[in-house]
Amino acid sequence: MPSKKNTKKLFLWVLLLSITFGFSQNNAKFKVVLDAGHGGKDPGAVKNGVQEKDVALDVVLKIGKILEKNKEIEVVYTRKTDVFIELRERANIANKAKANLFVSVHCNSVKTGNPFGAMTLVMGMSRTGTNLEIAKTENAVIFQETDYKTKYKGFDPNNPETLIGLKIIQEESLLQSIELATLIQNQFRNELKRKDKGVHQQPLWVLDATVMPGVLIELGFVSHPDEAKYLSSEKGKEEMSESISNAIIAYKNDFFSGGEVTEIETVVAPKASTSTKTSTDSERVTKEKNNSKSNTTYYKVQICAGNKKVETKPANFKGLKGITFEKDKKLYKYFYGEETDYDACKKKLDEAKKKGYTSAYIVTFKN
Repeated sequence: MPSKKNTKKLFLWVLLLSITFGFSQNNAKFKVVLDAGHGGKDPGAVKNGVQEKDVALDVVLKIGKILEKNKEIEVVYTRKTDVFIELRERANIANKAKANLFVSVHCNSVKTGNPFGAMTLVMGMSRTGTNLEIAKTENAVIFQETDYKTKYKGFDPNNPETLIGLKIIQEESLLQSIELATLIQNQFRNELKRKDKGVHQQPLWVLDATVMPGVLIELGFVSHPDEAKYLSSEKGKEEMSESISNAIIAYKNDFFSGGEVTEIETVVAPKASTSTKTSTDSERVTKEKNNSKSNTTYYKVQICAGNKKVETKPANFKGLKGITFEKDKKLYKYFYGEETDYDACKKKLDEAKKKGYTSAYIVTFKN
């Protein structure tokens, strides 16, 4: 069992990654890192004449070919050939690229039973059930790396105790990861009629070390004879690639506005609704404030956004008080403070960043 000192080193290492590279949705293009699991001396799961590394690479290259047709999307690959890439290097590629999304493609396999179907994993702390074995399998590639004891000191893929060191740095990244995972599973279920094994949170090293929203897709089970045939077939790989690409594009349309975002973003506040529909207390207060601010300019600090509505109590926002939100399509945008003086709002921005919201910025509202 690792010492507390080693576990602390792992915490600090992950924290430094997030501080150094930051999570950015503000690139000129929407940047996607495509990661074909395993490779080279690491074949991954091998069963029924199918090697995981081959299927993963073929599918990733097909996804990339589809996405590259979109001028608004830039694709970065962790590997494009049958080579061995360390987990740490896969994360480094994504972080250095300051990507908006990390998508890792894998196949599943089991020693007993005959399950089938696709699932998508996001970073999480669950360490129980069958999915723990999947997490251990995908993390176990560490043992094939040179000097792994030094590089991953304090982390043992086979010891659940060490998995406590895997932390989610940014809450909004998790929400967006879940949104993408859901879109992918919806495509598999609704368009391909595949067995939907759902979205799961698991402690996966490569998802923890990347500081942008990310998912690990388990395309299916090579241990299932019929599914192995589908996964290795051109038809299967084409269909899965198209479904994953559709989900990525849908995610981009929901979460990425495109273009460079400066510190100040101007938003025209909506007029008070004349609808007779009953409003919540929060919505009513917002409308009253908007009515009282006719022909004025005011500023808020946008700290995060996600597809889930979160109660605006301080405990959910690192102790910050006075949080408000607005819904824009499927996205909930959360704001800290409200000032008519820009300099006063800059102080609010500093407070938010000190709390850990490093990608926060000031938004200008005009009535």
